Amino acid sequence: MNNRKIIQALVFFFLSLLLSIFLANLVIPKASSKLTAEDSTIVEQPSLYYLALGDSLTEGVGDTTGQGGFATLLANSFTNEFGYQVTYQNFGISGNTSSQIYKRMKEDSDLAEALKDADVMTLTVGGNDLRKVILKNITNLDVSTFDKPATEYGKRLEQIIRRARENNPNLPIYVIGIYNPFYLNFPELTDMQLVVDKWNQETESRTRKFSGVYFVPINDLLYKGLEGEQGISVNTSKIANNLLYGEDSFHPNNTGYEIIKQAVMEKIRATKEEWKNK
Repeated sequence: MNNRKIIQALVFFFLSLLLSIFLANLVIPKASSKLTAEDSTIVEQPSLYYLALGDSLTEGVGDTTGQGGFATLLANSFTNEFGYQVTYQNFGISGNTSSQIYKRMKEDSDLAEALKDADVMTLTVGGNDLRKVILKNITNLDVSTFDKPATEYGKRLEQIIRRARENNPNLPIYVIGIYNPFYLNFPELTDMQLVVDKWNQETESRTRKFSGVYFVPINDLLYKGLEGEQGISVNTSKIANNLLYGEDSFHPNNTGYEIIKQAVMEKIRATKEEWKNK
């Protein structure tokens, strides 16, 4: 068989094959699809705009991963637990007092825009206000020294909440309390724990004036460390709080931030049904 006949035979074969396939499609009935229009629709993830505002705890000082402390962990939990597609912005600045946070809210246009669009907000505030009072009265500290500053701080906290809701009246806000970082190594400073408790009570009482604003206590979760160690006198020996960052023994470490995140998530689970904007 010469080349010409081989080519003719191949062409005839493939044409016959194509014709057979065509006829089979005409004769053999197609199976009906069991997919409904609803099944074939791609379900989009619900969106959530999360704004984190505050001081060093929001910035994530002490988080050695550099990811942003509890706030980034919380953003991830919004996706993992609730299925949200999260837009997340962190406006935490280390060292900020309540006055400085409020000033930023008035002057920072990016923050103002974020507040208007946010679906949920966390706020860390108060620790630097307390620290400022301690440094100012270091030689003459007394529990009563903190009474007036605590009240003034409470008024500023209310200003922050009102400002946050100026253009977003239903914004859920989770205000995180402060903790005593000195307990394990300076347990003899018993007044310090009283002051921290009073400061947190001031914060909680102010948040209760607003619907949809929630106080998240963290002191009892952090101040004794992971195993709930009892404080010992600095004159005898020294132990470290294993929930605090080793470089400064003041800010939370990675585990400490995870515990803060868990506390916030627990409060969110208990209150999410009250959200009016989602």
